[in-house]
Amino acid sequence: MKSAQQAHLNGLITPVSTGAVRGFNYDRAWLASQPKASGGAQFQCLAEALYFEARGESLKGQFAVAEVILNRVDSPRFPNSVCGVINQGTGRKYACQFTYTCDGLPEHISEPAAWDRVAKVAKAMLSGAPRALTNGATFYHTHAVRPSWSRKFTKTASIGDHFFYRAGYRVSSN
Repeated sequence: MKSAQQAHLNGLITPVSTGAVRGFNYDRAWLASQPKASGGAQFQCLAEALYFEARGESLKGQFAVAEVILNRVDSPRFPNSVCGVINQGTGRKYACQFTYTCDGLPEHISEPAAWDRVAKVAKAMLSGAPRALTNGATFYHTHAVRPSWSRKFTKTASIGDHFFYRAGYRVSSN
């Protein structure tokens, strides 16, 4: 416990964000009313992940993917920054957490409207929008695949084209 960072310890006892973003709503009209989003490295990493992982998803689906990333940041089982979480395992083909970072293909933003939307989602989430969709999920996958790891976790939600999971913790056995 002494080596654990305070943010991780606080994440174990502090409830997830309760919605510091004023007037927040999972609604395209609300999102459209937000100013053009920009930010530093953590914002860029989250917006890029949303673009490549969820740009075709519903708005709730995009927020749910962002929740997973931020839930990982708060978990002691993962790196403690957005960029650290997203780039975990990058460099080993198909051994990464987010396929677009290790599939060997170049990342090009070719849909400016989709980028603007996911950037606003990233900004809202980093500014304290609620994490109320996935029930604490730290993993997800599309409905199109059935990864072996999914059987080891508790399914918490199905939103858009994704299933969401969190680790199930066994504390004792009879």
